[in-house]
Amino acid sequence: MSAPHSLDELTRLIQSRYPGLSPQFQAGARYLIDHPTQVSTLSARKLAALAGVQPATLVRLAQHLGYAGWDALKAVFTQELHPPGAYAARALSLVHRPESEQASWQAAIHRQVLNLQALEPVNQAVMARAVALLADAGRIVVAGFRSCYPAAFSLRYLCSLFRPDVHLLHNTGGTLSLDTHRLRPEDTVVLIGYAPYSREIIELAEALRHGDPSNPPGPEASRGCRVLALCDSQLAPMALHADCVLTFSTQGHSFFPTTVAIQALVEMLAQQLLVRQGEPALAELGRTEALLHATGAYR
Repeated sequence: MSAPHSLDELTRLIQSRYPGLSPQFQAGARYLIDHPTQVSTLSARKLAALAGVQPATLVRLAQHLGYAGWDALKAVFTQELHPPGAYAARALSLVHRPESEQASWQAAIHRQVLNLQALEPVNQAVMARAVALLADAGRIVVAGFRSCYPAAFSLRYLCSLFRPDVHLLHNTGGTLSLDTHRLRPEDTVVLIGYAPYSREIIELAEALRHGDPSNPPGPEASRGCRVLALCDSQLAPMALHADCVLTFSTQGHSFFPTTVAIQALVEMLAQQLLVRQGEPALAELGRTEALLHATGAYR
């Protein structure tokens, strides 16, 4: 059996073999899967110290999983989480091997159809749980940065049409840490991100995992609020300790990851939340729409 080429394949392999691994291998494997971003950036020696094992243990674990050595295992994490020069390389390919406009349209549309079709089977089993997390929340707080900001804004905007307690976390003026301090235990926080993950979303996910972001993190620390992650992998940094995870694909035909599926997922969440909340949500939506027309928001 060849070594896994993706994080999802590697996770499934480790899960299937985990009960039979030695305690040292279990400790190393668990740390690698729980901290994929660290694996892609830290040395084997540093990772081994954090995992509480010897560096040689990680090398032997990599070989046990079918890799030639540690570097080959680490490459799986690096290529998926931090693809080097991915945007520039894709752009270079588009420029040097141009397609006709018609061929480009067809390829792009085909890719988006596949992305949208993939949303339902991977999220069907957990969509009800995701909607319940939003419906039962004291407040809904949404966060997405850089290219994920439009999806975060859309979710906040759509839900705020029928719920007044929906808020958007951002880092304008460097206020993210201050706003994070004000999260309440009854809040549900929606984290939106895909590889390569922004520094802000990783730091926010860590703060939520460990509770008070002003305190040093500890393995037994816990957050107060619940977390719904919208991301591209079950191994995304915000997914590892989330209460519920919905996934989407960002594979596209252009030089930049596509956000079409993210937007579709956000719209589905807002729709299902409206349905879940029923008549009160309908009444609030009617009041909001009337206000928008009365204030001249629409022309």
